[in-house]
Amino acid sequence: MNPTEIINIFTKKTLGLTFVLSAAAFAFAQEKVGVSGSVVNKTNQPVPYASVTFSNKENKLFSDAALTDEKGQYKLDLTPGNYDITVEAIDYKKNVINKQITATGNIGALSIEPEKSATNLKTQDIQGVTITVQAKPYKVELDKKTYDPSQDIVSKGGTLQDVLTNVPSVSVETDGTVSMRGSSNVRFLINGKPSALLGIDDGANALQSIPADQIEKIEVITNPSSKFEASGTAGILNIILKKNKKMGFNGSVIGTLGYLPQTALNTNLSWRKGKFTWFLNGGGGYRESKNTNRNNSIFSSGDTRQIDNESITKSKNDNYNASAGVTYDINDKTSLNASGTVRTFDNQSNGTINYYDYFTDNTSAFRQRLSTGNGNNLAFQGDLGLDHKFDDKGQNLSLSASLQRNRSNNDTEINDTRNGDFQLEDLVNQRTVNQSFIGKADYELPIGENSKIEAGYRLDVNKNNYNNMVMESTALHPLMSYLEDYSYNATYKEMFNAFYLQFKSKIGKLGYQIGLRDEISKVDINYLNLAGRMQKTTKNYNNLFPSVFLSYEIAKDNQFLVNYSRRIDRPRSFFMIPNPSYNDNQNIFDGNIDLNPSYVDSYEVGYSISKKSFTINPTLYYRRSTDDVKMLVYNTTINGVNTFHTKPINLGNDDRYGLDLNFNWDATKWLKFMGNVDLFGYKTTGTYTGPEVTQPVPFEGSGFSTRARLTSTFKVDKTFSFQLQGFYRGAQKTQSQDRKDMYAISLGASKTIWNGNGTISFNVQDIFNTRAMRITSYGPNFTRDSYMQWQPRQFALSLTYRFKQGEKIEQPKKKKDINANDTGGDEQGGPM
Repeated sequence: MNPTEIINIFTKKTLGLTFVLSAAAFAFAQEKVGVSGSVVNKTNQPVPYASVTFSNKENKLFSDAALTDEKGQYKLDLTPGNYDITVEAIDYKKNVINKQITATGNIGALSIEPEKSATNLKTQDIQGVTITVQAKPYKVELDKKTYDPSQDIVSKGGTLQDVLTNVPSVSVETDGTVSMRGSSNVRFLINGKPSALLGIDDGANALQSIPADQIEKIEVITNPSSKFEASGTAGILNIILKKNKKMGFNGSVIGTLGYLPQTALNTNLSWRKGKFTWFLNGGGGYRESKNTNRNNSIFSSGDTRQIDNESITKSKNDNYNASAGVTYDINDKTSLNASGTVRTFDNQSNGTINYYDYFTDNTSAFRQRLSTGNGNNLAFQGDLGLDHKFDDKGQNLSLSASLQRNRSNNDTEINDTRNGDFQLEDLVNQRTVNQSFIGKADYELPIGENSKIEAGYRLDVNKNNYNNMVMESTALHPLMSYLEDYSYNATYKEMFNAFYLQFKSKIGKLGYQIGLRDEISKVDINYLNLAGRMQKTTKNYNNLFPSVFLSYEIAKDNQFLVNYSRRIDRPRSFFMIPNPSYNDNQNIFDGNIDLNPSYVDSYEVGYSISKKSFTINPTLYYRRSTDDVKMLVYNTTINGVNTFHTKPINLGNDDRYGLDLNFNWDATKWLKFMGNVDLFGYKTTGTYTGPEVTQPVPFEGSGFSTRARLTSTFKVDKTFSFQLQGFYRGAQKTQSQDRKDMYAISLGASKTIWNGNGTISFNVQDIFNTRAMRITSYGPNFTRDSYMQWQPRQFALSLTYRFKQGEKIEQPKKKKDINANDTGGDEQGGPM
């Protein structure tokens, strides 16, 4: 498919919807007028932080509200009409005034009277007011989208992995792999930086060790700017953990019970007094899981005609984590923060694989493989940061450093029998240690009212040590001896130096941001196995990554967004270590030390409109990856046994395009919807002709598919709500693989108790037990049907108790500047 054909598909399948939405938006924009005014008391003194609500008497959709600033003034845009204006403030009587809004202008001062029982504390003397509003769960910003999981009932008492299943533009596969818009090359960050909490290579187990209750929000960055590290061609998921800003002592505790058996107890505590802010987050849990795999392989050559196998692995996991930190305000302009994190994850697993082999001479054999595994992961992380404000105009400097260490031990014992007779015993010992240092400096310099320069430097130093030992005894060789080809020591070192410069400004309603990032990287790999095979390689890269972001504000909360960025997909260290794993002699993953980075050019055209009752955000996207990493599947015969190999290779190009549509709709006071629809096309090119295969293996393929998610929240009363969540993924097909469609439905319910201090929640994940992946793979001499289910249906009951002590007054919010939406990326620092 050439670029012209791609553009035609965009035009036919997606552009029409965008133009219809745009026309509606312009209609809204043309009817609005600018309204301003002030709120004063009976002595004509301004009343700050007063609420001013405009209720349209003909159409409630045109209603809106504003909050006065410290001078008692407010501004907003309204559709002309007849309005009831309600003014409210602490220690004042509510006042309702009727006005006809006809044209842009100042409607004058609105007066309110003090309550007769008012205290001597004047409203203007209050440092700030905390207003509780049920925020929209999904917000669109210039270079990211922000998801608030606090209203996600289905994932209550769960983990980060459970939360991600409901995040728009994000999918969690049945094996725990996280993808964005069909690509699994997602970069995870915790509070804006890589974290030991996520372990090595961001494994699915690590996602299950972070409690959902510790997550404040998730930033979905599908097309990161130059400020962010260039890794992750699919985008970045920045997990922001909770840090309570209230004065005094505050916190919460949540306990969970569930089936498949799971228990959890987690707490979030904070204490703020004077110049010090302390926090402590921690907890632990126990969880069981059941993973099912079935494969049916049919061969067109050789002695074996067919192999059927079923693999069931049951696991028991214990995890504990604790984070503690302190922020010290040295003065009004400088603060110092420090934090520490420790995490443990223990796993016990028992697996059974039954093989049924059928041969061309009409004979058959039954083989059984039993495995017992024990794993332990221990991670430490220490962070130190300094933030300094040069003035009150926004000139800031942020310095941070992070030291991390992650150690993983995994032992597996395997026993294999054939027709009941002993065949082999394997002992596999895997040891991995990751050590890393991250240092950052970020600087911001405002220029005038509407412009800002941002610049920064980042240093990443990582070292992974791999030690893999495999011992085996067989019926022919009963003495236990090392498998020399699979027993090795390897070291993977990488160092990245990154510099970025970014300029953002605004001309009228047009906002723009341009940036350039330079990343200089060096990778060293040393590999030596017991057979004497030695491999060494050094790779050096120096790449420039530009980004451009444009926005046009049609009206308030109504804008067009256009952006472009260039990204890099650096291979995971695990992919580049030869023979990194050996847990199944019939399914072997082979690393590729010659694997190179892939590069992607990403384009987006989006539109966002947000009204009181709904928000809609359609985005057209196109990504072109070069030197794309494909997974080559081929089979060989080892000691008379048919063995499947999986190996990552650089091959050809990958084009992806589509419409990603996100929306929130408050249909009524008791019914709300949040949805995501991704209509996408793909085209893969490339044919592999390497030494592993006897004939060319094509990776050609193209098609069109869908992903959709819908969450419905029903509010029975002020204390009780329940939620239905549906998921669907359409089928996909290439010349070498055919993946079937999949759907799942989950249910959650939540009730507030103890005068708002407690919440009890119940949820059922995958009610109909349908969340399973079905794939047919085609090779030169075989066809294989595969079925995988990562987790069966689960139930969970959780109870949350919140402490509400101390002063509940926050400092007043500062006036937002053009950079108010930036909360992550390389500028993000501070304690986790």
